[in-house]
Amino acid sequence: MMQTPLLLVDMLKRAETYYAHKQIVSRTSDTKIHRLTYAEWGKRTRRLAHALTKLGMKQGDKIASFAWNQHRHLEAYFAVPCAGACLHMVNIRLSAEHIAYIINHAQDKIIMIDEDLVPLIEEVQDQLKTIEHFIIMADGGLPETTLPNALSYEELLAEADETFEFPMDLDENTVAGMCYTSATTGNPKGVEYTHRAIVLHSMMLSMADTFAISEHDTIMPIVPMFHANAWGMPYAGVNVGATQVLVGPQFTNPLILDLIEQEKVTKTAGVPTIWLGVEQELEKRPRDISALKGIYVGGSASPKGLIKNYEEKYGVNYIVVYGMTETTPIVALSTHMKHMEEWDVDERIEARAMQGITVPGIESSIINEEGEVPWDGETMGELRLRGPWIAHEYYKDERTQEAMRDGWLYTGDIAVRSKDGYIKITDRTKDLIKSGGEWISSVDLENALMSHDQVFEAAVIAMPHPKWQERPLACVVAKEGSTVTKEELMAFLEGQFAKWWMPDDIVFLNEIPKTSVGKFLKAKLRENLHEIYPQLTV
Repeated sequence: MMQTPLLLVDMLKRAETYYAHKQIVSRTSDTKIHRLTYAEWGKRTRRLAHALTKLGMKQGDKIASFAWNQHRHLEAYFAVPCAGACLHMVNIRLSAEHIAYIINHAQDKIIMIDEDLVPLIEEVQDQLKTIEHFIIMADGGLPETTLPNALSYEELLAEADETFEFPMDLDENTVAGMCYTSATTGNPKGVEYTHRAIVLHSMMLSMADTFAISEHDTIMPIVPMFHANAWGMPYAGVNVGATQVLVGPQFTNPLILDLIEQEKVTKTAGVPTIWLGVEQELEKRPRDISALKGIYVGGSASPKGLIKNYEEKYGVNYIVVYGMTETTPIVALSTHMKHMEEWDVDERIEARAMQGITVPGIESSIINEEGEVPWDGETMGELRLRGPWIAHEYYKDERTQEAMRDGWLYTGDIAVRSKDGYIKITDRTKDLIKSGGEWISSVDLENALMSHDQVFEAAVIAMPHPKWQERPLACVVAKEGSTVTKEELMAFLEGQFAKWWMPDDIVFLNEIPKTSVGKFLKAKLRENLHEIYPQLTV
């Protein structure tokens, strides 16, 4: 067989060749929406690669982006790696301390910044040790800034060559992209993605039993392009010529629904909190979302009631996905198998709520002290993964030894496997509650609470106990206008769980703290509740 390398430049050329007329719809402000064809986007991408090269970008350099989901970010997604450098997508929602840390740790040479995010970089500019040029991505010229060596993105492109030729001698194992984990403890960890990994992941996302992204689709990733490659959707969209809708800065639930309606979006993706809010907006002001075929949801557990509403009330497939920064990221989905079509509604929703079956190309294993767990839906173990788009190390970080062992990535997620092979995450290793020698799943309790029609969000944490070691404490955010009581929620849980699983208490909160990507931040939750419950470890 021919030893043809798998490179992002071939995906770009494919889009230019076959899908030149297809559109990229990009919102850059409340008043500005750009509509580019793939042909125009290809020329701009080549201009960007030429401009960065003239600024001194060389193969192997790290080039940072600090941006929302918009067309300039998509240009950087391809211009930088196709020229042989690595695009480091900096998470804009990290703390100032962590933003400075990861830019310095990656040794980024150039950073491209959305205009409204410039103040965040100005705040840490004196701490940045390796940045030589700050490029501001704005619809106009160069805005006022205190950043040194600041340049206008559009002015750079205007002077660059749209026929710039990318090097054709790249190895497919060349690093193309880089993201850092959103750390809950310690500093974020860097993960590098090769051309080969991204191309294979993109092809997987086009398979019928995964996202099934095709030329016929209009895709709108709400999951940010600055975290875990926007779940790979922008890359896959370019590869197959799908119309792409990029939501831009500071989007809202009404805006999401307006774009779905106006642009006839067929597939979209985001964390559960997005779809909780969108559902509430739909109830207030209905939109025509009939074009929408599927929403792909991950990052934390999805309430079964939410899944059921989207599937039955709105006719939209609600597909839970699983992945990590370390896995490029998608490795499992809750798509239904054929025999599940005969199941009743509750059984099908139960399957949807799981993390699903691992995608082709990825091998999964759930192990405990006794070895591989049986497929009984009850026996817990740690999930581990391996495959061609799974990271084998963290970038210049000794914590590699903790997570990558014996050719596997140990995820830190505790899971069970159903009789059909579906993975169900029951907890993180650090969040699992051990009471009287038995394990209690905080995720199962959270899902049950969030299935109550007056509960918006729920998080369950372990509270130290002198006799039982740990006991569950439930933290609930009630829906607006709700009068639900602790006693009502306890009664609601009693019929679903054994007595020893029941929370010792339920606390009502205005909000649950979250990480930069929408996951419950339980360490912060413990800290916030420490005055009420001094026994909580923080």
